[in-house]
Amino acid sequence: MQVFLRVVEAGSYSEAARRLLMTPSTVSKLIGRIEVRLGVRLFERSTRRLCLTSEGRMYYEKSLALLAELDGIERGISRGAATAGGTIRVNVTVSFGILGLEPLLPGFWEAHPDIVVDLSLSDEIVDLYLDRTDVAFRVGPLQDSALVARRIGVVKRRIVASPDYINRLGEPKRVEDLSGHNCLGFNFRRSAPVWPLKESGRIVDRAVSGSLLANNAQTLRRMAIAGIGLARLADYHIRDDMAAGRLVEVLEGTAGDEEQVHALYHGGPRLPFRVKVFLDFVCPRLTDFMEGRTLGQQAVQLSGGKIASSSARRSSRNVGS
Repeated sequence: MQVFLRVVEAGSYSEAARRLLMTPSTVSKLIGRIEVRLGVRLFERSTRRLCLTSEGRMYYEKSLALLAELDGIERGISRGAATAGGTIRVNVTVSFGILGLEPLLPGFWEAHPDIVVDLSLSDEIVDLYLDRTDVAFRVGPLQDSALVARRIGVVKRRIVASPDYINRLGEPKRVEDLSGHNCLGFNFRRSAPVWPLKESGRIVDRAVSGSLLANNAQTLRRMAIAGIGLARLADYHIRDDMAAGRLVEVLEGTAGDEEQVHALYHGGPRLPFRVKVFLDFVCPRLTDFMEGRTLGQQAVQLSGGKIASSSARRSSRNVGS
């Protein structure tokens, strides 16, 4: 089972064999024995890479949970069942990670000094299985899967520009005016050169164009502050800039759809203890962050951990990745 997990993580028999100090033929034979015993194929093999079958993905998820439980048993015997330790792999979007999650980590380590946080900031969607990610924070609609989604909050967006940009090029008064402005956008493969905007009570995809396409919101924010153009950003990106006068909102109320933010993880009764304590610590505090409450206000609200645990029970549900 451990060899199977290493093949999934490495993406090939040869690389898994190198990491395990085995021969590729030994690794292949071990995987073959599992497939014979189960009576299913775990991988779809091609010349480029190995891909999990649906049965293979299920076996991978269950194997992760089972081996994590075994690790927990051994750790509990040797160090005490109440001790949280090990590494937790976390993936989060750049802005949400910098502004929301990173300020929480010192307090988390003060409470749980033996947990290592392996943090990746990226606005690209990752595969929790193949990237061995324990928790991913995602914005937007979720696809059906066996993962558990814990709701963090709602993203509201605003269209903003610097006072200098407005003084030079004027303020758009109608959605139609955007065609005459430099609209900064994203370059994700999943994104399109449109802004979802609210018009006549419904959301309409309005085509926009500009001189910059970036892979993260912080770059757009900085360019907007520099007076390069308009940016459509989540309110938590820009609330401090608006309060300081570095950015002002234009076309108020037209920025379009609102999207949910969730923490996604491999759930079930075998959830590793380190993952549980991480979620219980950061999720309610991230909700406060999205609603504009400060760390000091969070500390008062969450004292004793009672709200954190009740929030966890209310907001966990099985949904997608």
